[in-house]
Amino acid sequence: MAEAMIGRLLGATLPAIDALDDAARHIAPDTMATLAGSVDAGGVAAALDAAEAFAWPDSLAPMRDCLVSAATEIRAAIEGFAAAPDQDHPMLAAGRALRRRARAEAALYPLAPFLPPVSRHFLEPAAREDAALRARLAAVPPGREGTGVMHIGGPPGTRGGFALYVPETYDAARPPPLVVALHGGSGNGADFLWTWLRVARTRGLLLVAPTSPGRTWSLDDPGDDGEFIGQVLTDVQARWPADPARRLLTGMSDGGTFCYGLGVQDGQPFTHLAPVAAAFHPVLMMLADPMRLRGLPIHILHGSRDWMFSAATARDAARVLAGAGAAVVHEEVADLAHAWPRERTGAIAVWFLG
Repeated sequence: MAEAMIGRLLGATLPAIDALDDAARHIAPDTMATLAGSVDAGGVAAALDAAEAFAWPDSLAPMRDCLVSAATEIRAAIEGFAAAPDQDHPMLAAGRALRRRARAEAALYPLAPFLPPVSRHFLEPAAREDAALRARLAAVPPGREGTGVMHIGGPPGTRGGFALYVPETYDAARPPPLVVALHGGSGNGADFLWTWLRVARTRGLLLVAPTSPGRTWSLDDPGDDGEFIGQVLTDVQARWPADPARRLLTGMSDGGTFCYGLGVQDGQPFTHLAPVAAAFHPVLMMLADPMRLRGLPIHILHGSRDWMFSAATARDAARVLAGAGAAVVHEEVADLAHAWPRERTGAIAVWFLG
């Protein structure tokens, strides 16, 4: 009976996470009303009601708590998203609601070593049937010290703290590639970490998602928060060395704009840049070191339907940076609004890893 209840909770929660991901990548002022009603909370609510009435064995209490917490977050996300069009600031309300899917994933992740459907969820779709990868992950003792998801500097999302994922298969003798992922305005690293978690777990990447000290990144003076990020990397590298030849700085919206501003400066440790849905102004080139730009790999991704920053901004960025000698890849996604497209994260990783 417990196995059936676990299956019911997962059968409702995991598809709902994916459905909300799909809605998030399309959401814009002109699509809000239609999308807000596109995900049904009924299956999750029914599973939660059944879980509450079920007599869970004491031995499964920790698992029950994770499953119920995840399902509760997803139900709240769906309900908040459905109510967003009627709020004073619909797009802000939708953003707040949709961020809860990251918290659902945070609740589920500790179950990955014990429940195969959860483990598969936290892999890239193309790798979910990779028997060798699944065997490597299964061979790692659950809760291996110094690996998995951590939050440094306070509770998840604390300003000036950071979220960290260390691959369960981490081997200091073979330092992995590093990804530093920067959230958008008013976001936080604890939530943004999950945009990269599947790819990082699949490919064994060390993943750092800082939370800006202020409401957003210091876009006017990237050096301010650049010092903070530098200290974060120093702290991480002291415990978990990464490959110095493969270090990616990426970010979405304000995080992507900051990625431009910081990443083109002399002395930065990043070998690759990948701004997504970012603003770009040629004045940023005043911060750039011409020698650093020559041959610097930059992957620019933007949605044609981005309602906040026009796709023309990304085209201009690609032209200007390529003209300065950077090795630019520019990708414009036809149906993407102002969002991080999770289905493209793996492609960015392939480009980064060469």
